[in-house]
Amino acid sequence: MTQHSAEVAIIGAGVAGIATAYYLAEHHNITNVLLIEQGQPMAFTSAQSGENYRNWWPHPSMVDFTNHSIDLMEKIARASDNRLHMNRRGYALATRRTQVDDLIDQVRYGYDNKRDDLIRFHSSAEGSGYQFAEKPDWEIAPDGVDVIQNQELIRKAFPSFSGDIQTVLHIRRGGDISGQQMGMYMLENYRSKGGRRLTGMVRQINQQDGYVLEVETSEGLVQVKTEKIVNAAGPFAAKVAEMIGEALPVYNTFQQKIAFEDVERVIPRELPFSIDLDEQLIDWSDDEKEWLASDGEYKWLTEQMPGAIHCRPDGGDNGTWLKLGWAFNETPQDATWEPQLNDQFPEIVLRGAARLNPSLKAYYGKLPRNMTHYGGWYTMTEENWPLIGPMGKNGAQKGAFMITALSGFGTMAACASADLVAKWVADDLKPKYANDFSLHRYQNTTLLAELKEASKGVL
Repeated sequence: MTQHSAEVAIIGAGVAGIATAYYLAEHHNITNVLLIEQGQPMAFTSAQSGENYRNWWPHPSMVDFTNHSIDLMEKIARASDNRLHMNRRGYALATRRTQVDDLIDQVRYGYDNKRDDLIRFHSSAEGSGYQFAEKPDWEIAPDGVDVIQNQELIRKAFPSFSGDIQTVLHIRRGGDISGQQMGMYMLENYRSKGGRRLTGMVRQINQQDGYVLEVETSEGLVQVKTEKIVNAAGPFAAKVAEMIGEALPVYNTFQQKIAFEDVERVIPRELPFSIDLDEQLIDWSDDEKEWLASDGEYKWLTEQMPGAIHCRPDGGDNGTWLKLGWAFNETPQDATWEPQLNDQFPEIVLRGAARLNPSLKAYYGKLPRNMTHYGGWYTMTEENWPLIGPMGKNGAQKGAFMITALSGFGTMAACASADLVAKWVADDLKPKYANDFSLHRYQNTTLLAELKEASKGVL
């Protein structure tokens, strides 16, 4: 039987696993690493990413965490001549409400002691001090959030938005990147420092003076002897944990998106990543409503739907594509390698997105033929925070670590998540939020009570 050895074996070569390998080498000079993946790197969950990033979260720990991740992504952008295609037009959170104290409170709490400097209010049409998102350059974009509560200014800044929008929270440290390019950049650097890959499926893990992994490859069963393991198996992280007798408090939901060429040019290319916060009834015709309501399988499509549907231009200022997404599925499912897409989803998400951007109605019933419909697993905890650190009560002593539950924020959080788990593996000094993202948080009753009441931020 073929045998391999490594100081660290990383199970999973999505963006989280690749980033872990990168930061082990980059920050800790740990290069005797083996990256194990059953297929090609970045080809499963990471290939389905929305590829957005933001520092907007209703908790200081998550804001610090995502700010650090953005810092690290910007460092890569500088080093690679922006191979990541990073831009920063922000996130535009739109609502028809005029009373938004609850949203402002979330922003204030998230920004903590910096909130007075980072929150700006605009209630006049002139928008004194408001900087329009005309350019994508992340190096000159403002930070913080602009709260716009003047409909004339909203129309100037976001001309495609519906006329009934009363308030927009424009989160400025946000935008989109190419997650694939970021992953490939890190993988190339990992390989240049001696990092290795093994294509195969981990079938068994035995604890034996470290760990012995049995990996099924195209050439037969292979053994990997390693001192430490990092579970970066995405939607299969719980199954990997079970191989060493550990249970993780995670579950999977399947979420879908579509991308299509905006042949009618109905959405401005400078539109930020835009989110309709409000619940809605999908815009069906009367005949469609009647038909759907009469069918038990589809009746739910005529009932109140959650907010957080989103739209953004894709491919940069010179591109022609759009992406639409709506993470409304809350049903836990066992992950599979070939998830089933809902054939109705493209029309569902299109009609939902048209409430915020009515010009999308031009595509009702006639989405372009080159439309891409895809989906991926959101692996998450009940509170929708990541799990990063020792895997199990004595994981650090046993050399077992995890980087999982990155839900719909895997691309944007990959760098900070990997940097943190690399610090756990190397037993290095960790940031103050480290325990908040490990299993230690389940002993912190105060934090858990806060998270139970807070928005989960699922997009």
